Amino acid sequence: MKLAQLSRNDSDSYSLAVVLDGSAIFTSDLGLGFTTLQELITAGETGLQQLHEALATAPDSIATPLTELRYAPAVTTPPITLAVGLNYSEHASELKLDNDSGPVLFSLFPNSLAPHNGTVELPTDQSTEVDYEGELGVIIGKPAKNVQLADALDYVFGYTVVNDLTARNIQFTEPQWSRCKSFDGFTPVGPVVVTADEILDPQNLRITTDIDGLRVQDDTTGHMIRSVAELIVSLSRSLTLLPGTLISTGSPGGAGRSRKPPLYLKQGTVATVTIEKIGALTTHAVEI
Repeated sequence: MKLAQLSRNDSDSYSLAVVLDGSAIFTSDLGLGFTTLQELITAGETGLQQLHEALATAPDSIATPLTELRYAPAVTTPPITLAVGLNYSEHASELKLDNDSGPVLFSLFPNSLAPHNGTVELPTDQSTEVDYEGELGVIIGKPAKNVQLADALDYVFGYTVVNDLTARNIQFTEPQWSRCKSFDGFTPVGPVVVTADEILDPQNLRITTDIDGLRVQDDTTGHMIRSVAELIVSLSRSLTLLPGTLISTGSPGGAGRSRKPPLYLKQGTVATVTIEKIGALTTHAVEI
């Protein structure tokens, strides 16, 4: 099932919807009590079952064409967004950073979440080196603490696409990475969340990034140093992963900083991250 948080073009409020081929059905139109992704996650297996049952008898007339809708971030109110750095060897190598000691972990601030087809304002007074990083996003479905490897994927609610935008000049002058990646709109996420039952192996997904039509990243999640399951095990040893937590699992090689000359976002840049079985997440850049 593909889920999105959408708003009608004449409204600023968003609501949870199931995305079909070219249309969407709002959960509110199905008479269900959850209208956000976080509410559905909190409802657990019972909520998903209710949604499946309601969809099975829903009339076609309640579907709304996607052309009449706008996307909100696929995840809007996670308890926290955790990002994993240097989880692909090629990316660690191109940034000349060490990844041997364990997962590099940092948090992303709520203001950074942005929607599919949204606009990110580049803070040119602070950085002209805003880079792209296509990543697989993982949404936790139930409290996870001291998880065993064999059970780790049972804690996943679903998967999404993330573009972990980064002000490189700030990243390499500060000892932490949260600020350089948490400017307003620096974490586009979406367009949808695909429930875990549709992606049985998260380590077998092609991930690509295109900048103004140029393919700059092309890899597979099978090249992660630490798999999704291994990340959940590692993180859950030191903290309880709460339902709705978004984990951005790291970027493959091909970042703009590594290219000669470097390729950073600028006025008019269109960045699209695509992950197999999930979809394409597009971001438009403007300079301020």
